[in-house]
Amino acid sequence: MLEIKAQSTTKLSRTKKGVFQQLIAHVCLILLGITFLFPFVWMLSTALKPEAQIFKWPPEWIPDQFLWSNFPEALTFVPFGTYVLNTLTICIWAMVGTCVSSALVAYGFAKIQWPGRNVLFMIMLSTMMLPSQVTMIPIFVIFKKIGWVGSYKPLIIPAFLGGAFFIFLLRQFFLTIPQELSEAAKIDGCSEFRTFWQIILPLARPAFATVALFTFMNNWNDFMGPLIYLSDEKMYTVSLGLQQFIGQYGTRWGMLMAASTVATLPIIILFFFAQKTFIQGISTTGIKG
Repeated sequence: MLEIKAQSTTKLSRTKKGVFQQLIAHVCLILLGITFLFPFVWMLSTALKPEAQIFKWPPEWIPDQFLWSNFPEALTFVPFGTYVLNTLTICIWAMVGTCVSSALVAYGFAKIQWPGRNVLFMIMLSTMMLPSQVTMIPIFVIFKKIGWVGSYKPLIIPAFLGGAFFIFLLRQFFLTIPQELSEAAKIDGCSEFRTFWQIILPLARPAFATVALFTFMNNWNDFMGPLIYLSDEKMYTVSLGLQQFIGQYGTRWGMLMAASTVATLPIIILFFFAQKTFIQGISTTGIKG
C-alpha cells in the first residue's frame, strides 16, 4: 500500500514538473513572439500617424488621429500594383525553377549511387561559404556580355540551375524516405524519372512547401538583384518601389510605412496558411545524414 502511494506521489510530482516546464516554455515563447512583433506594430502605427507625431519623444504607439489616407496615397504615389505584378512574376518563376532543378539534383545525391557522389556533394555545399558580394561583379559581367541586363532573366534563369541550400534541404528529406519504395518501383518496371515523379515527389510535399516558401520570401524581399539588373521603372519590383518614397530632400515616412505594411502582408498571409506544412518540412529534414 505504501509502495502504491509512493508511486502515485512520484507520478503526480512528475506531472506537476512537466506542466511547470511547459508553462515556462510557453511564457518564454509568448515573450519572444511579442518582441518579434514590435517592429511590425511600430510600422503599422507609423503608417497611421500624421508626420508631426512620427518623431515625437517619448514615442507614442497610438496615433492621436488615425490617418488612413496614408494607404491610398502611398498606393497611388507610385504604380504599386504594377510593382506587385512584376514581383509576383519573378517570384512564381523562381519558385518553379528552384523546386524543379533542386529536386532533380537532390534526388541524384540521395537515391542514385554513382562514383564521387559524396565528394561532389561536399564541393556543392562549400559554395555556400562564398559571400554574394564576391560573385556579384563576375556574374554581372557575364549577364552584361550576353545581353540580359535590363530584363528579368538574371533574376529568373539562375533559379533553374538549382540552389545549394535547397538541394541540401531536399536531399536530407529524400534520405528519410525508405529506399525499399524506390527498389519496389524499379522491380515493377518504373524508370528512374517515373520513380522520382510518382513515388518520391508526392511524399516530399512538406519539403517542397518549405523550398517554395523560402524562395518566394527571398525573391519578394530581394532588393540588390533588381537594383543591379533593372533600369526601367516600369519593370521595378516592390522593394525598388519602396525606395522611391525616399527623396533627395526628405522622406515621406507615413506613406513609406503604409506601403511597407501592404508589402509585408503577402508574406504573413502565405506563412499563416502554409505554416503546418512548412514546420513539418523543417522538422523532418536532416534526420538522416
